[in-house]
Amino acid sequence: MAYTIVDLKTWARAEQFRFFRTYEKPHYAVTSRLDVSHILSRKAAGVSTYRACLYAIGAGIHAVPELCMRFRSDQVVLHDGVELSMTVPTKAGSFNYAYVPFDPDFAMFDARATDMIAQAAESGGLAANSGARDDVAYLSCLPWLDYTAINNALPGRDDCIPRVSWGKFTDHEDMAMTLEVHHALVDGAQVGAYFNAVQAALDSI
Repeated sequence: MAYTIVDLKTWARAEQFRFFRTYEKPHYAVTSRLDVSHILSRKAAGVSTYRACLYAIGAGIHAVPELCMRFRSDQVVLHDGVELSMTVPTKAGSFNYAYVPFDPDFAMFDARATDMIAQAAESGGLAANSGARDDVAYLSCLPWLDYTAINNALPGRDDCIPRVSWGKFTDHEDMAMTLEVHHALVDGAQVGAYFNAVQAALDSI
């Protein structure tokens, strides 16, 4: 995917970027509840609630430029788009990773996600990112739990790839979703914008 280099001389967050790069623990996670009543109502029309969530997460990430930013040493880049990398259960009882490009057209995204997730489920390899690419966001569903907080395993303090987790649908037709980010790139305002965009996408499918 294409990217542009962010000019730190003119970037409004350059000072915050340098400040939070010094932190030993620069990541933070925010959990919020989202209304899933609309996508539940669409199940009768054949809409997969799981892939609807994937789509909404992709819409949320691409609505917030900072969630498509990554740093490489002291250089910051802004990706034109990122792929969604989700865990996919296998028949053997483990999981693999799939990598699905985001498409703002839900039908197009849904068709591609269906095929790529099925391929990952049949694959014999984990397909884990070796660290060679950063144009991704990591997604993980916990359909067994209505949780209140979560954080992720991280390889180090310079990992700046966003992580998104979400839990089971409750009887109130809502769910918990968590966004975990690197504070050198993302502040609370961007987290709020992400959740607003995800909710809007969930309501539009």
